[in-house]
Amino acid sequence: MRTAKLGDLEVARIGLGAMGMSHGYTGAGRDDAESIRTIHRALDLGVTLIDTAEIYGPFVNEELVGRAIKGRRDQVVLATKFGLVAHDGRGPWTRDSSPDNIRIAVEGSLRRLGTDHIDLYYQHRVDPQTPIEDTMGAMAGLVEQGKVRYVGLSEAWIDTIRRAHAVHPVTALQSEYSLWTRDQEQVLPVLRELGIGLVAYSPLGHGFLTGTLRTPEDVERLDDDDFRKNNPRFTGENFQRNLRIADQVQTVADQVGATPAQVALAWLLTKGGDIVPIPGTKRVSRVEENTAADAVELTAEQIATLDRLTPAEGGHHTEAQMQMIER
Repeated sequence: MRTAKLGDLEVARIGLGAMGMSHGYTGAGRDDAESIRTIHRALDLGVTLIDTAEIYGPFVNEELVGRAIKGRRDQVVLATKFGLVAHDGRGPWTRDSSPDNIRIAVEGSLRRLGTDHIDLYYQHRVDPQTPIEDTMGAMAGLVEQGKVRYVGLSEAWIDTIRRAHAVHPVTALQSEYSLWTRDQEQVLPVLRELGIGLVAYSPLGHGFLTGTLRTPEDVERLDDDDFRKNNPRFTGENFQRNLRIADQVQTVADQVGATPAQVALAWLLTKGGDIVPIPGTKRVSRVEENTAADAVELTAEQIATLDRLTPAEGGHHTEAQMQMIER
């Protein structure tokens, strides 16, 4: 597989998001053996960037990834995140990027992942109670100690990115970016000015762009804890209106002789060698399909067609989730 650059960090240009193996999606946690086979197959295919976080589960996804990479650590650029678990008793889904919390969080992640260092350590969400300068100072300390190689931010916006980078180089910003979530195009010029890469999570629109969900009944059949059940783009009239986006992607896929997922990923790859999508899956067949997008070539006309896709109806997160995203 070809490579991309996130700052000074070189990775294969398609990564693997591990969250759905344990958290957030239908079937999460039901077949760890298949999830481990999926990670192994990704590595066999040349994927290097594996992405997890302490909040996924919480904790169990890091443990799963740790088991999967045992004996293959040197093949992996290992990324995890802190900041959505408070280790002072307040628990999960609490933003805490204080230096004290970071020092506790990193030790837990290292233990669960079975490693002595994390290659890319992200602040998962910006903590409004902790100055970003304090957070970055603590992360810089972890780099000095050899526990972390590179640091990143997730869903931060321009002012925070600049302030953070002034304290210690930021290697990557991880944010949602796909054919139906395009706001990162406002941030990309700043990232490129500063030499920061973009890691695109949910590059397949949480599965919507693949065409696998076609009716409200398909959504109803999802597990009750599948976050798409309450996602504004998957509910009501928004769902019906957004089907036209999936249809347009399918049309291009038919022209190319590829799957819609491959087209959505190939489109992202045309946007620059500093952008790395991390499609999530827990199945070997899907990781094989996704990594094959590296070989899909889109014409200038097809890229222009995808650029002009109808914007998605509805927010890409619920209102409560959007409160944790800087905009």
